[in-house]
Amino acid sequence: MRSTQSNARGFTLVEMLMAVALGLIVLAATTQLFKGGMDATILVTQSSEMQQSVRSTLNLVAKDVSMAGSGLPPGGMPLPYGVGATPSFFAVDPTKAWLANNTYPTGVVGGTVVTNYLYGIEPGSGNGMELGGPATLTATGKASDAITVVYADYAFPLNQYTATFPAANPNGDVVNFAPPAVPPPGFPAIQSPTGIQVGDLILLNNPKGYAMGEVTGIAAGAGASTDITFANGDPLNINQSAAAKGNIKFIIAGGNPVATRVWVVTYFMEVPPAANGQPPRLMRQVNGQAPSPVADNIIGLTITYDLCDGAVAPGCAGVTNPLLAPFSPSQIHKVNIQVMAQTLNSYGNRSRSTILTTSVSTRSLSFKDRY
Repeated sequence: MRSTQSNARGFTLVEMLMAVALGLIVLAATTQLFKGGMDATILVTQSSEMQQSVRSTLNLVAKDVSMAGSGLPPGGMPLPYGVGATPSFFAVDPTKAWLANNTYPTGVVGGTVVTNYLYGIEPGSGNGMELGGPATLTATGKASDAITVVYADYAFPLNQYTATFPAANPNGDVVNFAPPAVPPPGFPAIQSPTGIQVGDLILLNNPKGYAMGEVTGIAAGAGASTDITFANGDPLNINQSAAAKGNIKFIIAGGNPVATRVWVVTYFMEVPPAANGQPPRLMRQVNGQAPSPVADNIIGLTITYDLCDGAVAPGCAGVTNPLLAPFSPSQIHKVNIQVMAQTLNSYGNRSRSTILTTSVSTRSLSFKDRY
């Protein structure tokens, strides 16, 4: 019987090892390409989200700044001043003061310099870091600016209510608000969802002058009216019946006032504790209410001001602190806002940051036609 001999043979060990090595190299290269593509996708997505966040932040700040001074007396107005007065605050809620320097600057009333003066814009050069937090932002090594803008709220028709000073409250700590006898359709009530809340600021004016108070209580009055309380000891220290001038008590002799709700809006930076795992964020605080986050991973808010003094003078553009002589916040005619943000995850050294800027004319403060 003849036997058949096969010429087929298998792979040698060396050939197997070489094939495995080549396969691993190809697999590693494919994996690296896939990871690079995924990283690029995530980074592009985060960059897009970052830019969208910066744009929305810039638009919100610009919207508030564009309204600065609206509804206020030209040049601003004094808050309680004179004998018995103490400084009032902004960027404060019932639980916390959010900024280190949160008192109002000085102003001029009848040729006399007084403290506690309300401008349409309260600049905060280098004062934008949350009180009790770090002094600078880690990403930039610098402190952020703050800005506080003040303007009237025309969305809620408080000026269509009849406001009276009850005779039983000679200190002005209660004001009665009565709706129109025949209110138009959809006319909002004082305590409607968009109505007055504790912590809101109400501007009152009559022939005697202007005064502002912080709402500390709301209760039903006689008939369909509502009693709003402005008691002493409010968080913003606006209600000061013991002050000589600039308070509600001072204008009672002028008769029934016209009332308007006022927004005092402050922007500042909050850096949550590291244990929270949250990035720095820009905050927006209104009147005496708790602040709300505007956007995460904002690492810089820089604000400068263009001012006018009746003449085109060098050094009036890009002023960082209009509170310093020879300037005054009432001379501001343009606010230059710069917002800087960073992607949420850095991916080593490949983090992305972006800066967007805009300039806003303050139509209700000073205006100077430069063109």
